[in-house]
Amino acid sequence: MKVSLEWYEISRAALVGVSRNVEAMRKGLHNARPIGESDWHIHILGACGEVAFAKATNRYWSGSVNTFKSGGDVGGHIQIRTRSRSHYDLIVRDNDSDDDIFVLVTGGPAEFDVKGYMRASDAKSEKYRANWGNYGEAFFVPQAELHPIDDLVCEDPS
Repeated sequence: MKVSLEWYEISRAALVGVSRNVEAMRKGLHNARPIGESDWHIHILGACGEVAFAKATNRYWSGSVNTFKSGGDVGGHIQIRTRSRSHYDLIVRDNDSDDDIFVLVTGGPAEFDVKGYMRASDAKSEKYRANWGNYGEAFFVPQAELHPIDDLVCEDPS
């Protein structure tokens, strides 16, 4: 599902991304990021991906800061994982809540593609476990194995 963000949507998401990065710095938290991508870039792109998903599914996006372990990015149990490259897999980590639904969004900064979703408990299969780029093991779910986003819109798990 293709989504285009307006300038004011990008601006709001960028402000939230900056706020999230400042809070992470204040708390001494670090991202396991790919080489060449800054923490600033990751937080801003992530917030833009959340806005894209919310826009695509007609959901409210709060733009919250410091709630990444206490609720969903959009709705109660929906976590958005934004990746910069269109062919990248959905990433789910061992410490992610099994009850949460993870949505893969690719692209940026204005054009996004909401690819699909999978519940964390299903994504945490050994067949998906890998250590791409030496950033630690995680579960990398190929796009072909994700559920269509239209199913999530109908399911409305939040």
